[in-house]
Amino acid sequence: MIIQTRDIGKTFGSVLALREVSMSVEAGQVTCVLGDNGAGKSTLIKILAGVHQHDTGSFLVDGAEVRFGSPREALDRGIATVYQDLAMIPLMSVWRNFFLGSEPRKGLAFDVATARRVAREELRAMGIDIRDVDQPVGTLSGGERQSVAIARAVHFGARVLILDEPTSALGVKQAGVVLRYIARARDRGLGVVFITHNPHHAYPVGDRFLLLNRGTSLGEYRKGDITREELTGLMAGGAELEQLSHELSHEPDRE
Repeated sequence: MIIQTRDIGKTFGSVLALREVSMSVEAGQVTCVLGDNGAGKSTLIKILAGVHQHDTGSFLVDGAEVRFGSPREALDRGIATVYQDLAMIPLMSVWRNFFLGSEPRKGLAFDVATARRVAREELRAMGIDIRDVDQPVGTLSGGERQSVAIARAVHFGARVLILDEPTSALGVKQAGVVLRYIARARDRGLGVVFITHNPHHAYPVGDRFLLLNRGTSLGEYRKGDITREELTGLMAGGAELEQLSHELSHEPDRE
């Protein structure tokens, strides 16, 4: 077990963002965190990433309690977070973005040849086919940019990879590209936390599923304990939809 939370909670003033949420992340597994907007997904991952500190409960890494004071502390423990904006500069090349902020040096100079070569090799090792690492990263598709961010985190030693809604703005084909690389990161032994509101994206790659609703947990399920249909029903608010369907079916006809 790399990461474990036990009944963690977080408030912002009078707003309860999380209440008694427990989850776990293991090496070589994908933990999917699902919920609609306002469910608490962002607050949870920001605690894991060192942006926020929890107010109640326990946060453990490798079995020891931690309370990160910054994202740098989380990264030093191997917890890398890829946010939706990807922290990339569109007009810069793929290889420049790959090493942005961690450039290899030869003496005092930026070692351009090494940066190009390593970026190309690391992308290829993940099975990512970028035609030319000199092309601006902004010319890549959304799925390709996500895959570069994933490969970058893997290269810099991530043990846990947190992905914040990586497929939310993508079409079916590009979402499939990202899901494939999530599976490859898992197969390389990383623990992956996949944040999404889409159970159809989560279920194919997920090993366990944490469902959040208004800051509280609806449960954590292993894949063998829940079907895609059950997961979708919980996400969609099956009882609420059934009630709505009942109400609509009894509305008077409108001419």
